[in-house]
Amino acid sequence: MLFMPKLICTTQLKPKKSVFLFLFAHLFVTLTQISKTCVGFSMKSRNIFNFLLAAAAFITLWSCANIGSPEGGPRDYTPPVLLQAKPAPGALNVSTNKVELRFDEYIQLKDQLKKVVVSPVQKEMPQIRTTGKKITVEFRDSMKPNTTYVIDFSNAIQDNNEGNAIDGFSYAFSTGDEIDTLQISGIVLRAKDLEPMQHVLVGLHSNLDDSAFTTLPFDRISRTNDRGEFTIRNLKPGRYHVFALSDLDGDYKMARTEDIAFNDSVFVPYTRQFASSDTIFTFDHRVDSVYNATHTEYLPNDVLLTMFNEGYTPLYLFKTQRLDDSKLWVKLSTKTDSLPEIKVISPEPKLSQWFKAETRPGNDSIIYWLTDSTLIKADSIKVALTYMHTDSTDQITPQTDTIAFAVRKTNAQLKEEAQKLKDNERHQKELSQAQERIAKAIEQGKEPNIEDSILVASEPKRILDLLPKVNVDFTKSSLAIGDSIAFTTSIPLSSISPTGVTIEQEKDSLWIPLHDAPIPALADDYTLLRYTVPMALTPGEKYRITIDSLALTSIHDTHNHQKLQQEFKVRGTEEFANLFLRVSGIKGKAIVQLLDGSDKVVAQSPLENGEAKFLNVEPSIYYARLFLDLNDNGKWDTGNYSRHLQPEFVFYYHKKLRLKKNWDIDETWNIAEMPLNQQKPDDIKQNRPERKKNAIEPQEKKKKNTDEEEEDEFNSSGFSSGVYSGNKYSDYRNK
Repeated sequence: MLFMPKLICTTQLKPKKSVFLFLFAHLFVTLTQISKTCVGFSMKSRNIFNFLLAAAAFITLWSCANIGSPEGGPRDYTPPVLLQAKPAPGALNVSTNKVELRFDEYIQLKDQLKKVVVSPVQKEMPQIRTTGKKITVEFRDSMKPNTTYVIDFSNAIQDNNEGNAIDGFSYAFSTGDEIDTLQISGIVLRAKDLEPMQHVLVGLHSNLDDSAFTTLPFDRISRTNDRGEFTIRNLKPGRYHVFALSDLDGDYKMARTEDIAFNDSVFVPYTRQFASSDTIFTFDHRVDSVYNATHTEYLPNDVLLTMFNEGYTPLYLFKTQRLDDSKLWVKLSTKTDSLPEIKVISPEPKLSQWFKAETRPGNDSIIYWLTDSTLIKADSIKVALTYMHTDSTDQITPQTDTIAFAVRKTNAQLKEEAQKLKDNERHQKELSQAQERIAKAIEQGKEPNIEDSILVASEPKRILDLLPKVNVDFTKSSLAIGDSIAFTTSIPLSSISPTGVTIEQEKDSLWIPLHDAPIPALADDYTLLRYTVPMALTPGEKYRITIDSLALTSIHDTHNHQKLQQEFKVRGTEEFANLFLRVSGIKGKAIVQLLDGSDKVVAQSPLENGEAKFLNVEPSIYYARLFLDLNDNGKWDTGNYSRHLQPEFVFYYHKKLRLKKNWDIDETWNIAEMPLNQQKPDDIKQNRPERKKNAIEPQEKKKKNTDEEEEDEFNSSGFSSGVYSGNKYSDYRNK
């Protein structure tokens, strides 16, 4: 009777090798049985069969010992599970200051300092240690009687291997006979761009006075998660004000330099019971069973806080520096309404107007271009500078400082200047000797030496060459519609010759002078180096500017030594796109801003009769933002807590705008169509949620940012992003 012995191997065999060994062993055993049953086999034949048997065993063992690495087990997607806590969660009459939490696997605390908070506020943060599967929290402050303590870990607790986090984990106990159970939830967004504010402090006060936020630490605190959402847990019944705070100094109170958010509403936490029905179906879609359940909802759960910075910075003198021989720089800490007053102490200038000031909006940075040669040559200039500053009582008062502006030069620069001085002394000596020889030759009625005559005649040009020239840089030659012919100079100008600058337009391959073209003028009231030609340019046409030599005169009485010429081509209207946004849901004045892919403003337009127009826009992908211009100043304004002013409201158009050449795009926008936190497109959102370790990646990735990509305007997937109740501040969890 034939039989098949069992082959036992402690490791898995690869499929092809396993089949081969099975067939080989089966054949060998069959031949062995034949050798035993066939009497005609000689001893030699039987020995051959025994040899084959030993070889088969060797091959089998070798195969078991030389198999590839075994496959790992399934990936762990589950976060750690709390197995035991001392004291137990929700325990009453707790007297110990030590808490132990034990989990089912080895754990770690990620970003503990920015995620873990303890309520009530602790003067000294508890000591939190992680050892193996256990977290130990030891309170350092004295435990308050009849108080509910909450340790909110957010998503800081993760397993060691895969980094799976417990989302929204918190632990609470009470030192009294009762434990507080109410909650307040909401979301914190950055006011100016609706970014979710991650891991910022959110706190509340039962003291409803305005001064509580600035003078008292919070009663209860929490932190926002990576989506800007927060829940302040285990509250007593009562009335509360809710705030958000960056809390840079760690005192749980508002400072004017910190980011803050406040809501003037008084919030009263409460609960609501509601019933739900869950239906279980059979495999053929028939109802199997229905389960009814009662749930508790903690309200309010839609508190909106828009975070802002008042922009307060104490006013003081930040820095002074002599940038080079002809430039003094004064930098203030923040913007001010008035320019500093500057008076030279030494050396005494020859000119009453010894400088020309170049500022920027806000007057916080000033460059004083020196026009007096005495000051330019001086190694050190001592001045009296009077500026506005914030004193110890937080009042703005004038202050005068004496400042020495010294030229700071490297060893190489000092060496070069010493060589120039030596060369100049030698040249002056040679020049003086040449002048004496020429005068002597004239007295004797002789012809002066030709080399002496050339040396004396070239002296004015040499002096002119030593002075800084006016260099000109034309910014760009291809102009968009609305651009101007522009150039920058290396030194501020004192004048431009009206006859020295010519503007021409190309007609039938000929350059026709535009006699009514204006002369270049400063581009704005701040810079002294940028000039434009203030004239309208026709799309699709070509222009040319010519600046003759000596046409530009600097504040140092130097000129451009060479003739300058540059052509400009104005692109045609067919190369641009037009966008028309029709906005509804707005009352009052508003500004619509066109944004690029990095959320930066490209252009802005006031909303007039419900429409914002963007004409001749560079083809690209854009986004749109709107803010309510409540004070009609054309810019977004931040809030102010002492005046109870909220920052001006901001809204985003939730879709990208793809503008193509020679296209007119019409879009309608209802600003109340989506909840506020869902409006900003993910493509330009900076504070993105942390990527989940156990997220399943799609096998096919959507192709993005191509000209052929089209929006799914009809939501063909059949699933909505969330049901909107009509309140632009709620439903943020339906994302």
